[in-house]
Amino acid sequence: MLSMSNNNSMSYNDQGGAAEPATEAGLETTPTTSAGAGFGLFSTDYKKNDDLKAMLESSKDSSKLEAMKRIVGLIAKGKNASELFPAVVKNVASKNIELKKLVYVYLVRYAEEQQDVALLSISTFQRALKDPNQLIRASALRVLSSIRVPIIVPIMMLAIKEAATDLSPYVRKTAAHAIQKLYSLDPDQKEHLIEVIEKLLKDKSTLVAGSVVMAFEEVCPDRIDLIHKNYRKLCNLLVDVEEWGQVLIINMLTRYARTQFLNPWKQDEILEENSEQAFYGSDDERKNKSVAASQPYVMDPDHRLLLRNTKPLLQSRNTAVVMAVAQLYWHLAPKSEVSLVTKSLVRLLRSHREVQFIVLQNIATMSIQRKGMFEPYLKSFYVRSTDPTHIKTLKLEILTNLANGANISTVLREFQTYVKSQDKQFAAATIQAIGRCATNISEVTDTCLNGLVLLLSNRDETVVAESVVVIKKLLQTQPTQHSDIIKHMAKLLDNIAVPMARASILWLIGEYCERVPKIAPDVLRKMAKAFTCEEEIVKLQTLNLAAKLYLTNAKQTKLLTQYILNLGKYDPNYDIRDRTRFIRQLIVPNEKSGALSKYAKKIFLAPKPAPVLESPFKDRDRFQLGTLSHTLNTKASGYLELSDWPAMAPDQSVRNVEVVELFTESTTPAGKVKAAKRGDAFYSGSGEEEASGSDSSSSEESGSDSESSSDDEENGRKKSSSGSSSSSSSNSSSSSGNESRSSQSESGSKKKNLKKKKSQERKQEKL
Repeated sequence: MLSMSNNNSMSYNDQGGAAEPATEAGLETTPTTSAGAGFGLFSTDYKKNDDLKAMLESSKDSSKLEAMKRIVGLIAKGKNASELFPAVVKNVASKNIELKKLVYVYLVRYAEEQQDVALLSISTFQRALKDPNQLIRASALRVLSSIRVPIIVPIMMLAIKEAATDLSPYVRKTAAHAIQKLYSLDPDQKEHLIEVIEKLLKDKSTLVAGSVVMAFEEVCPDRIDLIHKNYRKLCNLLVDVEEWGQVLIINMLTRYARTQFLNPWKQDEILEENSEQAFYGSDDERKNKSVAASQPYVMDPDHRLLLRNTKPLLQSRNTAVVMAVAQLYWHLAPKSEVSLVTKSLVRLLRSHREVQFIVLQNIATMSIQRKGMFEPYLKSFYVRSTDPTHIKTLKLEILTNLANGANISTVLREFQTYVKSQDKQFAAATIQAIGRCATNISEVTDTCLNGLVLLLSNRDETVVAESVVVIKKLLQTQPTQHSDIIKHMAKLLDNIAVPMARASILWLIGEYCERVPKIAPDVLRKMAKAFTCEEEIVKLQTLNLAAKLYLTNAKQTKLLTQYILNLGKYDPNYDIRDRTRFIRQLIVPNEKSGALSKYAKKIFLAPKPAPVLESPFKDRDRFQLGTLSHTLNTKASGYLELSDWPAMAPDQSVRNVEVVELFTESTTPAGKVKAAKRGDAFYSGSGEEEASGSDSSSSEESGSDSESSSDDEENGRKKSSSGSSSSSSSNSSSSSGNESRSSQSESGSKKKNLKKKKSQERKQEKL
């Protein structure tokens, strides 16, 4: 018992458990959190998977299956099970289907890491490609394509070609996935892979469509000619394809449509130009415009097919699909139809934060060009207290874009609430938004400016600093009317500690120093006193202020300027020292001064253009909506740009598909028709033509049945009349009755035979 307990304790030590051996015989050891536990995290355990290896080497399929389930469970949890690879590979040829599936799941995960061992089983994988079970065939191809060894490229190529013609759509889908892996392994196989892609693009299965389009986008996205014949099929299959495939197909068809159809916005532009046409104009210009107007835009039927078939997907539960359709309408639909996506995009704002972020980014880009799309849903973009900062900022951006003369009062009331937010970053962004509204809508400029001046008395430094920066930009648009505001800001300089705000006030005073001649020298005196303690950006603006005052009011500021220049000469920052030397040579004339000193006043006091407050999303429309490049505002690797609309419409006939009809009427059914005719001739003489006429066309089957029945009755009457004339008058009634009954039975049997033959003919024609 003692030895057993010691062994147990050693095993726990190996697993990173207790470092202390069992002290008493027969007691169970338990892992404890000691120094051994920390050591166990970095030690390799060679025995922890021994039980799984033993189960995999067992002769019972049940134990092997249990072991594989546990191994796949470990993989799902992120544990490393690569050391079991040799033991798992031995079971790749098992006859148990469930076990085989789990083995292939494992091999797909670790085939790339354990390539040498996996290569030993290639013959087994090749045999599995012919397995009657479609899941086994697909799994074998998946494992084969996961072995990233250039030696087996020909084997992979052959396997992909065979799988592409498989009867199972699931196997063909797996072949499409394998194409991308083989292309990344050996790009020289591109031409052969394009042939396989061309074959798979003709596949009518919805299971294959998304995967083969993904392979097309990876291998040959520029081969638009492969899509021509399959365009209409892909449009019609779109609704039934899985969601992942729908996104891929929609993005691909968006690029395709931009190269094959005319610009649907052109007609709108012509109408706008005509409405704004000047009264006076040359005759040639009028003629050209009248010719353009006389040729109205007619949308290509295939273009309309794409828009019509993607419209129902706006109701999809998958946000990626809705976003893909929205970008398709944005880039392809006429301007009057783009608003169809508005409701669907607003609906997505109820989703998770990650989805909201992407959707709001796209709406922000769209709202710059077409405000009318989202104006009815203005309240949907109001900020909630539970929104994170990045969502709040995007909603604020959209509200600013949507602001106009009609709703600006509502928007500004909303902004007043946002300024009081505890989120300092959001409050600062709100002040910037107020500044943008003031520049975009001239009616509220004074109102916004007065509101920002009131914010200067706010206790929060961030709000005050941002207000100063925005006021500075607004004052540049009309400085003559607001000298009082400049004086008020100069008084606040002592209380503001944010460097950017202090620098903005100094710039304003220096730029408009002639409007505040009494305050500017005093501000310079205060800044000279605290020059050494200021930040670099404040020091630079202090130097600029000193130079401007020296040029405009040298009597009061000459000594102050020299003092500040001397301080800057020995500043630790080389930018400050460099600026000081430049300003000294420019404004203080001496023997070494160059020709530039004559133009110092023009250089420093030149009129400067007012800054334009623009949306940060203004230039994002150069990227396709919904892409990573649009989100990052920079071109990401693998991004495919949308081409410009063609000037002339390409040939529509390239998308026409030739329908080959199979004529099977001249084979066995025709022979049976002739046999039926011979049977009719045997039973009836006078009704032969009518019976043959009834059999000549399948579309008149119901009429032929009624005609044949009427002919049979006539034949019966003729036979009864011929029988009565040949017999004696005493037996005429009985003989005619017998003959009529016999003729009725014959006609009934004949009708049954005809119906049987016709049903057989129909079945064969269908086949």
